[in-house]
Amino acid sequence: MSSEDGQAGGGAEGAPPEQLAFIRESVRKAKAPKAKPRTWRGAALAKELPVARVLVDKGVLHLDRYFDYAVPEELDADAQPGVRVRVRFGAGRHRVREGRREGGGLIDGFLVERVAESDYSGPLAALAQVVSPERVLSEELLGLARAVADRYAGGLADVLQLAVPPRSARAEQRPSPEPLPVPGAPEAGSWERYERGPAFLESLALGGAPRAVWNALPGPEWSEELARAVVATLASGRGALVVLPDGRAVARVDAALTSLMGEGRHAVLTADAGPEKRYREWLAVRRGSVRAVVGTRAAMFAPVQDLGLVALWDDGDDSHSELHAPQPHAREVLLLRAAQDKCGFLLGSWSCTVEAAQLVESGWARPLVAGREQVRGAAPLVRTVGDGDLARDEAARAARLPTLAWQAVREGLRHGPVLVQVPRRGYVPRMACANCRAPARCRHCSGPLEAQGSGADLRCGWCGRDEGAWHCPECGGFRLRAQVVGARRTAEELGRAFPAVPVRTSGREHVLDTVPGTPSLVVSTPGAEPVAEGGYAAALLLDGWAMLGRPDLRAGEDALRRWIAAASLVRPQRVGGTVVVVAEPTLRPVQALVRWDPVGHAVRELAERAELGFPPVSRMASVAGPGEGVAEFLRAVELPLEAEVLGPVPVPVTAVGRPRRVGAPPPGEHWERALIRVPPGRGAALAAALKAAQAARMARGSGSGAGGGGGEAVVRVRMDPPDIG
Repeated sequence: MSSEDGQAGGGAEGAPPEQLAFIRESVRKAKAPKAKPRTWRGAALAKELPVARVLVDKGVLHLDRYFDYAVPEELDADAQPGVRVRVRFGAGRHRVREGRREGGGLIDGFLVERVAESDYSGPLAALAQVVSPERVLSEELLGLARAVADRYAGGLADVLQLAVPPRSARAEQRPSPEPLPVPGAPEAGSWERYERGPAFLESLALGGAPRAVWNALPGPEWSEELARAVVATLASGRGALVVLPDGRAVARVDAALTSLMGEGRHAVLTADAGPEKRYREWLAVRRGSVRAVVGTRAAMFAPVQDLGLVALWDDGDDSHSELHAPQPHAREVLLLRAAQDKCGFLLGSWSCTVEAAQLVESGWARPLVAGREQVRGAAPLVRTVGDGDLARDEAARAARLPTLAWQAVREGLRHGPVLVQVPRRGYVPRMACANCRAPARCRHCSGPLEAQGSGADLRCGWCGRDEGAWHCPECGGFRLRAQVVGARRTAEELGRAFPAVPVRTSGREHVLDTVPGTPSLVVSTPGAEPVAEGGYAAALLLDGWAMLGRPDLRAGEDALRRWIAAASLVRPQRVGGTVVVVAEPTLRPVQALVRWDPVGHAVRELAERAELGFPPVSRMASVAGPGEGVAEFLRAVELPLEAEVLGPVPVPVTAVGRPRRVGAPPPGEHWERALIRVPPGRGAALAAALKAAQAARMARGSGSGAGGGGGEAVVRVRMDPPDIG
């Protein structure tokens, strides 16, 4: 009891009982302001382990460490490692009363551990409050968050904001269900189509930790195959985690798991569920009630107990890259989890990224593919329409759609729906050889060359060097062309050409999940293609030059991934499934689509990037901001000796009133960007150097602990940026 409480009690000793009851009732009903958490001045400390190490949620790099606080005896039972706490932060040494540091603002944090003594020699502030006795931060999750923060040059508090969902008191008060018995091992099912498919499932069911890169066959069976891998892992008594790019994919795997195991054996973690339901599902996983998790990228940190398998579908999808600091990628997080928990790993897709090819090339994972006969039996027929065909095609010049495409649509509509994939607007032009279409790249750093205004001068988009005498290293040509010249609108022409056929659209504003198997035209942007009942009879992949012409290192890989994703929804060739792609047939991604060989394309891309020093063989970081801020940062950072700085170069200005891309400068501001490249094995050193330099900048520019103030120019640092040109 505090001294104030004692004085209040003595003042009412002589009051009559009726008056005391009246006073107590009045006080109980009074709407008094809520008291702040106490400073525990003069309170006794916990008898054992009286010091708590707390990670404060300040979100600035120069405070990315633990702070010691005293544990009052009254909070001893609840103040256990992993709970949420509130502490006072920012008090100076001079604000000490009765052995306790006082003052500062109340902020949230996590209690990391209890120790007997503090390394800090001065007086400690006391824990202000244990928000909840629920131990949400396990030792395994803390270790994973620290590994992610170190890899991406970020702060541990920022990672934990992504890993631990916001608290819901009502969800915490509800008990989680009792865990259900372990299911039996599943049959191989459609995994029989893959050469090592049944062996992969058997290894999971027996408690093994196989690591595989899975090139899935076209068709809808992938969701059931993923579900069987999860059930096989659960049969061994371990947990499983599956991360998918969007809610539609989650719904398919959720339905497949329910069909195989029934209700109550897995949790679904998506943002669409709402904060309370999502936190309730997360708690069920944390408490061990559920051993299987399916979700979008936020689920990559799900605290699955005794993890036996981590799986990721379509790692090339942009949705797997987190938008909030430090912007980790789900693939890299799951790779860290597989190494930390020594569990199985499955990276699946209809296509194949360069990072997936590198995992196989290095021997870390094994390929999980089907034989060529199986591929031919499942894939549709792919036909191409190039520039030469368009030039000779009168119908294409008049209606902007080639005759071959018209014929494919007309024939497909006799048997079912037809998919039309149209690229989004907004692609930025880049230069290429007019003869062989090879991208024009800088002789110094192999970055993309860009035309300067209307003149013939070229400049590198990475290092900023001028290129006055370019010639093509592939064919020796000297003429250049812009690979993107404008957007083509074809949906209207299709609607007018087939007036009796319903036209459905699927895009950013409204994404369809499924469409009926009756004849119709489905116009979709890449990534928003709905699934047709029974599969599409045909598909048109229009304006391939728009996706191939993006000024990005991944343009070819990404175009092939989007084409294969759309073509995988088409019926097999043996039942008439046809795909027409409007792109130059001699280009490598187009040839890979025709042969249905995404793995071969990824292997060749990996070999070229290794020769040129491109990611993922090398590690890269981007430093962006106002010119003076970027220059000052590069002068201050102590980079590894092997580091190579490319640039800085100007960043395109975001127009006022136009949509702003992630990482783009604020509207109207002129920014610059520098790329820093290091050889394999030096990524950790680069991340540590960038983090130290950014922390020093924040400490200088924030006298009160808030980063970015005090006149320091804003500088954004990002490891492994997805768009480097």
